[in-house]
Amino acid sequence: MSGPAREHLALLASVAGAMIVALDGTVLLVAQPRMQHELGASVAQVQWTSTGYLLAVAALLVLAGRLGDRHGHPRLLCIGVLGFAAASAGIALAPSVGWVIALRTLQGVFGALLQPATLALLRLAYPADRVGAPVAIRTSAIGVASAAGPLLGGVLVAHLGWRAVFWVNVPVALVIAALTLAVRVPTPPPELSQRLGLPGAGLLAAALAALVHALVGVPAHGWTATPTLLGLAVAAALAGALVAHERRIDHPVVPRAVARSVPVTASMAILLLTTGGMFGALFVATFFLQDVLGLDPLTTGLRVLPLTALMVLGAPVAGAALRRYGPRRTATAGILLVVLGLTGLSRLTATSTWPATGAAFAVLGAGIATVMVTATGTVVGDAPPGYAGVVGGLKQTAMNVGPAFGIAVASSMMPMTAATGSTAADAIRSAPATGPALLVLAGLAALALLPAALLRRGSPHGRTAAVAGPVRPSAGRLP
Repeated sequence: MSGPAREHLALLASVAGAMIVALDGTVLLVAQPRMQHELGASVAQVQWTSTGYLLAVAALLVLAGRLGDRHGHPRLLCIGVLGFAAASAGIALAPSVGWVIALRTLQGVFGALLQPATLALLRLAYPADRVGAPVAIRTSAIGVASAAGPLLGGVLVAHLGWRAVFWVNVPVALVIAALTLAVRVPTPPPELSQRLGLPGAGLLAAALAALVHALVGVPAHGWTATPTLLGLAVAAALAGALVAHERRIDHPVVPRAVARSVPVTASMAILLLTTGGMFGALFVATFFLQDVLGLDPLTTGLRVLPLTALMVLGAPVAGAALRRYGPRRTATAGILLVVLGLTGLSRLTATSTWPATGAAFAVLGAGIATVMVTATGTVVGDAPPGYAGVVGGLKQTAMNVGPAFGIAVASSMMPMTAATGSTAADAIRSAPATGPALLVLAGLAALALLPAALLRRGSPHGRTAAVAGPVRPSAGRLP
């Protein structure tokens, strides 16, 4: 297979794989109310259809990337996407909410397998100095899928019922599997295919699951509640045990070459902080728009639409800026736009007009697009040779932990207590908490300027390309 053909097929498989995950998450939000009604489920049970998936994904992303580095990313992508489709079909046939929760968790396992592989395919198919453009296309596609999800979900649920949103995954997944099988990329060299230690992998998965579970529970319990403190303590203890274990073994689950890579670790921190700021802001702003401004869900979605539009339109611009100005300047500009957008949202009041709201969301979307393209391009391009999968898994982990952390921070700024039975909407209506909460989130995003200063000034992949050399499929090595 020629180089351009391999690149095009890898890009199609990567984009389609990323889009099916993004669509699944946003479509489900529309389907959950109807699902609750038809299955006679409680609110807590319906929430677990999302939480179970999130826990499985967050816990297994790094492990999945490591397995891809060892056994080949096309193979992991095929297994992941076909398993994702099978679980989706099972959910569509589920007789009770218990089955839905169990199968959603299983779907999260397969989602974890496919996500790092979609990024690793780009690193395998493209030279390091040209990976920025496909990363920008992938980012735009995620924005399109996120925006289309609620609309598609609304149409499917209205005309075919909630089960249709899961059936639609099946044919899409089969197409992705066919594309992946057609891609021919280099296989891992033998020296990079060491046996993966189960104790380290288990400790990492358990630590991440405990952390995400604790963060997801903060909006309901608060930071000082026993479940939250216990969850954070368990996560810290497991993380300590993981570090101690990894130092004693020759082949840790997060390879030392990755852990010591400054561009990779800095990009992880940038993604965690900025996505935390954005999703925390969306948590606050959604209630503000509906319960303070009195907008219906459709109008609320239209108010937020500039964020998605600028994510889609801004990604190619960010890719060009990355190639011209390098990762440090581009990431810094993106972070400043995120901070500016969050600050603009903090100034909104009950009399705010649509242009003011739309402008703030647009600036936030442009900033997030710039940050995502820069951080993802840096991570993929600067991944140590042979470790594109584990790096992709770390990147996706940051994209899962960051939003959970941001929402936890935002909810803690609201005067909510279980004793009074307050909700987020009650808190925003009863106290001027929206502005301060968004300013705190802006400060959280601004912290990303510190790791951004560690990125390189010039060409994002010059050194990587020089070290890794050109792609030589016949040699059987990763580029």
